[in-house]
Amino acid sequence: MKQDIHPEYRDVVFFDAGADYKLLTRSTIKSKETIELDGQEYPCVRIDISSASHPFFTGQMKHLDSAGRVEKFQKKWGARRQPRKKAAEETAPAAEGGEQ
Repeated sequence: MKQDIHPEYRDVVFFDAGADYKLLTRSTIKSKETIELDGQEYPCVRIDISSASHPFFTGQMKHLDSAGRVEKFQKKWGARRQPRKKAAEETAPAAEGGEQ
C-alpha cells in the first residue's frame, strides 16, 4: 500500500442538534469543529437528520390518504370519460333498433 495517500481514519462524533443526539463512530471526514464526549475531545460533524429525528425511525411517519388522491384523480379525469360513454350509449340503441 502506498504511504501518505490515504486520509486519516479516526474517531468522529456526528451531532444531530435538533434531537440532541450524538453518535461516536470512525470516519475520514474532516471537521474544524470539536466536541467533548465522555471526557475526550473529538472532531464534530453536524448533521440535519439522524435516526433520532427522522420520521420513519421515530414512528411519526405521515400516511397519505390514498382514497382522497383517487377521488381527486376521478374528479379531474373521470369527467372527461363520461361524455364518451354517453356518446357510445346513444349510438348503441340506434344500432340495435336497425337490426330488428
